[in-house]
Amino acid sequence: MNTTAHILLEWSPEAVVFDCDGTLMDSERHWREARNRAFREYGLQPPPGFAEQATGLHYEDCGRLMARSVHKPELAEGLTAALLDHFLELVTDDPVTMPGAVRIVRLLSARLPLAVASNCPRVVVEGSLERAGLRTHFRHIVAPDTGDRLRPKPYPDLYAEAARLCGVRPHRALAVEDSQTGVEAARRAGMRVLGVGPRPPGDGAAVRADLWLPALDAPELLAWAHSPGTPGPAPEP
Repeated sequence: MNTTAHILLEWSPEAVVFDCDGTLMDSERHWREARNRAFREYGLQPPPGFAEQATGLHYEDCGRLMARSVHKPELAEGLTAALLDHFLELVTDDPVTMPGAVRIVRLLSARLPLAVASNCPRVVVEGSLERAGLRTHFRHIVAPDTGDRLRPKPYPDLYAEAARLCGVRPHRALAVEDSQTGVEAARRAGMRVLGVGPRPPGDGAAVRADLWLPALDAPELLAWAHSPGTPGPAPEP
């Protein structure tokens, strides 16, 4: 474990804000399948490497990217609508939590305010968490359709609003993310960031996160969550 990681796991934030897709819920696979189905609906094939480009994007941004990637910008509206329709069908039929998500959320919610900051529509996030038995552990759910003019990730708006609703300053809150888009949003909001899951390709997100762990059930993370801790100085960048 490097020095920054060690310092992060000795720190007790005053709130924790989780991403949803790919972090709490195993729904990134649903987005991938929804993108494939939307492409097929229009007789198209996703170009090589498209899945990596699309991970973490708001679905409207993803729909526009889909249209640009096949050089058919006029299809942006239709692809966006098809993408959301297919995703809603898939996530409703098969909601699954990521490894360790239920345990870590229950441990942390016993002593800290928790929130979710997601690029998904709010109704999707709330429905997924409800079906997973996690909704009651989160004080706030923040999505681009939550309030006026909240821009999706990689803009910092969702994380900044989540910290505000939890009653803490962003530098006193920890973000938990799985994508480069989300890590960038949290850092721009002024938050410390724990990355979880497969490391994104390249060095961008891994470098921007304070620590990257393979999953929410990583032993060192569970040990940190079990520790009572008291809020201390935020680790230096």
